[in-house]
Amino acid sequence: MPGKIRFGMVGTGFIADWVLAGARQDARFEAVAICSRTQERADAFAAKHGIPHTFTSLGQMAASPLVDAVYIATPNFLHASQSILCMRHGKHVLCEKPMAVTLAECESMVAAAEFNNRHLMIGHNMRFDPVHRRAKELLEQGVIGDVITFRTGLGTSGPEGWSMEGNWFFDKKKAVMGALSDLGIHKIDLMQYLTGQTVIETTAKILTLNKHDREDHLIGVDDNALCILRMNGGSAGTMAASWTVYGQESNSTCLFGTRGVMRIYNSLTAPIEVRDLNNTITAYQFEHQTRSGVIDEFIDALEHDREPEVSGREALTTMRTIFGCIKSSETGRTVSVNSSFVTHLQDGYRRNK
Repeated sequence: MPGKIRFGMVGTGFIADWVLAGARQDARFEAVAICSRTQERADAFAAKHGIPHTFTSLGQMAASPLVDAVYIATPNFLHASQSILCMRHGKHVLCEKPMAVTLAECESMVAAAEFNNRHLMIGHNMRFDPVHRRAKELLEQGVIGDVITFRTGLGTSGPEGWSMEGNWFFDKKKAVMGALSDLGIHKIDLMQYLTGQTVIETTAKILTLNKHDREDHLIGVDDNALCILRMNGGSAGTMAASWTVYGQESNSTCLFGTRGVMRIYNSLTAPIEVRDLNNTITAYQFEHQTRSGVIDEFIDALEHDREPEVSGREALTTMRTIFGCIKSSETGRTVSVNSSFVTHLQDGYRRNK
C-alpha cells in the first residue's frame, strides 16, 4: 500500500485526540474522515483536527473509497460490530483495547479479518514503549537469566479524571468490564511480550472496592483486579490493576531471574535497573517518549502487507486471560486459558457474506 495511509476515525473522545496527535508524527498517516453519532460532534472534531470528510453512518464511511483503514476508539461494547463491519467493507482496522467484551466477539473479529483478507490490530501500546523494547532485548540477552517470577502493576485514580466523557467507563452496558480490561490488559500483554511466554492459568480476584458514580453508588464494573498468572514457559507472577490509586500513579514491573533482577519504571533515576548476583546495578536511561508506536507499527504492517505485531489473533491470548480472570473471580477457582482458536466461525462468515 504505497504513499499515505488514509484513515477514517470512529469516536471523537479524548482517546482519539491523543492518538491522532501522535499519529500525525508519522508522515505516512493521513486522517481523511471522522464518524460520530451526531453531525455536530463530527463537525466539531473535524474542524479541530482539520479532517476534510465527516460521516454519521459508519457503513457509509466504511464503504467510502476515500478510506484505506479505520481507527476505532469507541466504548468497548461497540468494538466487535464496528470492526467487523469495516473489514467486510474491505478496510483494515486498528481497534482500541479491550478487543471486545466477549470471547466469541473477539474470535469473530479474527475470523472476519482472515476471511476478508484484512489486517486487524489491537492497540496494546505498552510493548511499543522504548523502555519495554529495550527491556525485551536485555531479557533475550540473558542479563537476568531465565525469568522465574514477576510482579507487575498499573494503578491510576480512574478514567473520570481524563475527560468529561470518562464516565462511560463506569457504565456496565457500555464498558462491560472495568479496571482489569482498561489497565490490567496492558500488563498482561506486556508480560507475555517481555517473557516470550503465554498465560495458561490464572487465579484472580476482580473487585469493586471504592469507586462511586455520580449518584454515589458503587460503579457497576470492577475498580481493582488482583491476578496470579502462570505462563507456558514455567514462569509465574502477579498482576495488579487499580482505579483507586489516588496519589501518584503506580506503574512498575519487576522480573526475578536465575541470574539477577530487572526493575522497570521502579526508580525515579532510571526506567530500567538490572541487579546481578554480585549486587552490581546497571541503570539504563531513555529520552522522553511522545508517541505510542501503535500507529507506526500498524502503518508499517499495511505498507509491507504483513501481520501487525499485535494482530487480532495475538490479542486473543490476552483476551482469553482477561475472561479467564473474570471466571476465576466468579467461581473462586483457578482457570486454564488459551485453548485453541474457534475456527468454525469462519464457515459462518462464509455463509452470511
